[in-house]
Order: sequence, then structure tokens, then C-alpha cells
Amino acid sequence: MEFGKGKREKSQTGRKNRQKRLAGDDRNKAYKHRLQFYSIPPTENISLSEFEEMAINRLKVLKQVENIGIKFVKGRNDYNDVMEKELRKLMPIAVSQHHKDEDDYDAKRKDHISHFILRLAYCRSEELRRWFIAQELDLFRFRFLQENKESITSFLQANDLHYKPISEEEKTDKARKFSNSSYGINESVVTHMDFYKVPFTEALDLVKGRKVYLEKGFAYVPHNDLVSIVVSAFRAHLSHALALTARAVPSLEEDNRLLPMLTNISKQYLGEDYSNKNSKTGSIALEDIDSLAKTAYPLCMRQLHSALREDHHLKHGGRQQYGLFLKGIGLTMEQALKFWRTEFSKKMDGDKFEKQYAYNIRHSFGKEGKRVNYTPYSCMKIIMGTQPGPGDYHGCPFRHTDVKLLKQRLASYKIPAQGIEQIADLVKGYHYQLACTKYFELTHNIDKDEVSGLSLQHPNQYFDASMDIQSGKLKESKGGRFSQGNNASGTYNSQRSSGTQSSSQSQMSNTQQSANTSTATIVDEEGWDNFTGEDMEKLDSSVAMDTS
Repeated sequence: MEFGKGKREKSQTGRKNRQKRLAGDDRNKAYKHRLQFYSIPPTENISLSEFEEMAINRLKVLKQVENIGIKFVKGRNDYNDVMEKELRKLMPIAVSQHHKDEDDYDAKRKDHISHFILRLAYCRSEELRRWFIAQELDLFRFRFLQENKESITSFLQANDLHYKPISEEEKTDKARKFSNSSYGINESVVTHMDFYKVPFTEALDLVKGRKVYLEKGFAYVPHNDLVSIVVSAFRAHLSHALALTARAVPSLEEDNRLLPMLTNISKQYLGEDYSNKNSKTGSIALEDIDSLAKTAYPLCMRQLHSALREDHHLKHGGRQQYGLFLKGIGLTMEQALKFWRTEFSKKMDGDKFEKQYAYNIRHSFGKEGKRVNYTPYSCMKIIMGTQPGPGDYHGCPFRHTDVKLLKQRLASYKIPAQGIEQIADLVKGYHYQLACTKYFELTHNIDKDEVSGLSLQHPNQYFDASMDIQSGKLKESKGGRFSQGNNASGTYNSQRSSGTQSSSQSQMSNTQQSANTSTATIVDEEGWDNFTGEDMEKLDSSVAMDTS
């Protein structure tokens, strides 16, 4: 009894230590300013559930920053108003200027830790790094511009950025030179504005645009343009930090708690869960699929459907992507078997289909193998998935198709020339989901104001929104799936199917017990990708699998 009691006391003490928060002066030392450069990684222990929650919340913020940055011109009043409105809900510390520093400790802590979690998740490829840096820079720029003079001075000092305003005497002496050299600034404005003296090599963007006065190797930067200098420094710091983080990520391969989670975070979308749409099962008739493909399918699924009708076959990647989409829009397993059998039988006999393909379909519905209820692919999973090869039709057309070929395809679908150019511009800027949103607007002949809240994150979300418009439910849908992040809890948890969860819980239990750092369960996002690996090898040898 005494031994057991000692163990319990030790365990309770450990939990208290892990949950301990700083207080008083320690808080101020930990976070000297509300705005951070994220130079020092966090060192405290957190639970896996908190790790996951922080990551999803940060991802919601960055997704919203991306959407607002495309819909509005950055820096204008409407952009600032929408950013403030959305960040006040998702990340209050980004806009709040009336709290005392000590009252913001928890918000600062979450801001700090969540940034480093996503840094781990988004460091592993050039495309992920590019997206993460772009959104973090936009968020940082907006937050910096919210700060007043005293706050900015404090921030610069806290981060060893030695940019100090010049004296009033020097400013008066150079007032005319400043007004002649700086865009939109006259001498009367100069007297009420701070100017910072910085090495011209740190203000190359401003020098290139002839926006600052140069003298003896220094640029005199007006307060309104200081953000350009600081953002450039932040970009250089973050780019270097991501490169270092990418080198360290392989060391996590032995940790089966964090690596699956980090992999999934980079492929997350934030929207509705389409793994269990019981209310829609059987709502789609097979004879309507051809017409729906033209009117309600996103371009990725329309491309797959057309290829299937033309070739009477799809390779494995296409069957995965399209099959789960059909499941998500409401096809039953019996309907799916009939749909695929009817089309494939035009190229092979029924026995071959039953031996080589029927098992896959039943498996995707959770009726074979592990009996996992697989989830339809999200946009991010498709975009970041396997690159299509010759004869493949899976993937995202906006991501994986040459721009010239994409334009030809859009023209064949009667998309206006102006709309095609708009889509092409978004694709060239790597905004694939926003290009899909523009495609949605053009194919449904609606203004973007009518769907101002629409943020497409999933092919099945596209289908549902299209069906709402065609059935006259557009106005009703604006407050529902047309709003980003309508699932307040995020979808990292909701995308887990019951079968996946139970199998992962048993796999993780021993690890969690030894680590003793979490009350939550880490669940790997199982899907068809896993099925093509170990699960394939476990199939009965008599079942021939065709991946060609």
C-alpha cells in the first residue's frame, strides 16, 4: 500500500509540475511583448491534446488570413476591417490593445507555442514552407501595424532590432529632404511623424521603390514604412529557422506520437466531416451522376468522371479519390458496386471485376479488412498528395495541370475568357483552392458577394454548396457551410472514423502511459494511402489487386 501510495504521489507531483504556469515577474520575462519574433523555442511540457488544439486553432487563423488576403487589397480599410473582425474571434491578442500585459500571458503563450507547432508541420517541403511563411508574414504585418509608437519601440528593443527614431533636431533639419524623397509626405506631415535611421542594406525594398531618403549609407525610413524593414527581418529569420527545423524533423521519426500528427496537420482542412453522412446515404440516383458531374462536381471530380466514361477504367489513385467522393455525396455500397461494375464491364468481364476491384470498394465502406470507415479526401490532401503520372487523372487540376492545358479545358467548359485569366492568375500565385472558388462562381453564374463566406476546403463541400444553389437554398447556406470554420471544434478530431480511432487507441496506449504527458489519444489519419501499403500485403493472396 505504501509503495502504491508513493507512486500516486509522485505521479500527482509530476502532473502538477507539467501544468504549472508562470506568475508575476516570470511572466513578463517570458514574454516581454504581445508581438513576437519567435526566436526562442518553447521549453515547457504540454499534453498531446493541448498540442493538437493549439495547432488547429493556429491553422484556422492562417487559413483565414490567406482567404482575406486574396479577397481584399492588403492594407486598405476593408482589408483591415475584415482582418480585425475575424482575428478578434480567432486570435484576440492580434487586435486587442486594451489588456494589461500580465492579463495576456495565456494568449501570448498559445501564440508562441502554436507557431512552433506549425513550424514543425510546415517545414518539410518547399511548398509547405512557402505557404507558411506567406501567411505568417501577413499576420505579423497586420499585428505590427496595430501597435502604437511606445509599443513598437518596446518590441524593437525586446528583439534586438536597433532602429531608433532620430532626434527632433535632426528631423527638422532634414524635413525638406524627407518630404522630397518620401511618397505622399509633405513638410507639415514630417513634423508629426517619426523617422528611423537604418543601414540602407536593410531597406532595399524601399530603396528600390525610391520611397526613402538616403545619406551616407543610411536610409531614413518613415514610421509607416518601418513595417517593411521589420517584416523583411522576420522573413529572413523565419526562412532560416524553417530550414534548420527541416533538418531536425527526421529525429522525430522514432516518435510515433508526434510524427503522424504533424503529417496530418499539414494536410488538414477546416470544414465539415464527410466520413459519416448517414442522412445523405442513398439520396443520389445512379442515373443522375452524369448530369451532376457537369453541374455540381468540382473540377477534380469532373475530370475523373470524364476519364472514367471515356476509358472505362481509372488507375488506383483515381479510384481512391473518386470512389470516396461518391461515398461522401451519398452513394451506398451497393450503388457504388453497381456504378463501378457497369463501367468497368465495358472493358472486362464481370468475374475479373469481382476478383480485382470489388474488394476495394467494400473495403472503402468499412466492410472488409480493418473495417475502417474511410474519409473522402480534402482539398489539402489532394493538393499535397501523390503527383499524377502518365495516364493518371487524380490530383488537383489547378495544382497538377499545366496552365495552358488548364486554360484549354476551362474553355471547353464554356468558362468566359476573363474568368479563365482570373483562375490562371490565382494558379500562378499558388492559390489553388481560391482558383477552385473562382471556378465555382463562374460555373454557377453568381457574384462573389453572394458567397462571400464561401471558403472551399473539400470537394464534397463544393458539391453540397452547388446543390444548395441549384435547389434555391443559397441564402440559407450562407450561414452554414458557406462560412469558414463552421465547426467550432475544428475537424482534426471529427475526421477520425470510429474504426480508425479504436485501432489507434490500442496502438498508442503503451506509448502514452510511458510518456505520461497526455490524456488524449493521438489518432493517425488512416485512409487509402495506408491501404496500399501494409494492408495490401495482408490481403488474401487469391485476391488480385490491379494498380495499373
